Amino acid sequence: MPTRIRLQRKGKKGSPYYHLVVADQRAPRDGKYIERIGAYNPTVAPALVEVDREKAIQWLQNGAQPSDTARAILSYTGVLYKNHLQGGVKKGAFSQEEADRRFDAWLSEKNTKVEAKRSGLKGDAEKAYKERIAVETKKSHDRADALTAKLAAATAPPPAAEGEAAAEQPASDAPAAE
Repeated sequence: MPTRIRLQRKGKKGSPYYHLVVADQRAPRDGKYIERIGAYNPTVAPALVEVDREKAIQWLQNGAQPSDTARAILSYTGVLYKNHLQGGVKKGAFSQEEADRRFDAWLSEKNTKVEAKRSGLKGDAEKAYKERIAVETKKSHDRADALTAKLAAATAPPPAAEGEAAAEQPASDAPAAE
């Protein structure tokens, strides 16, 4: 029975959520599966990926073939790298302790990258929020100043000298506007 590691879609329309499953190659996408080995949620930033590494490595060593997307997810979580290191241990290229050390170093580097991205996204969101608030506050103050000036102009009676000057000024402005 040929087995595949693939995604099984869950969730509603427009907000997908996937289970990473081991299934018979001939089974439908959302049909029966042998074992669930993880989850993937692409709707959050960065994407939520949970994989049981030991089960995934066991299935890979037993001959299960991952789909293209499942391969990318397994690579992202380090399952393929750990499987590669286990192959090196079986061949005698290095010891199990060396393989574990290499994988732990890779995993810590990967976790720092993910945390940096998370904090960067959070910082960008806060910065954008503060900029939007500043723009809205400036607009609000400009509108308030314009209303205050308009109200002051409407309530203050114009002096007679200014009234005559105002009457002459629109006449001189009218030809320029045409």
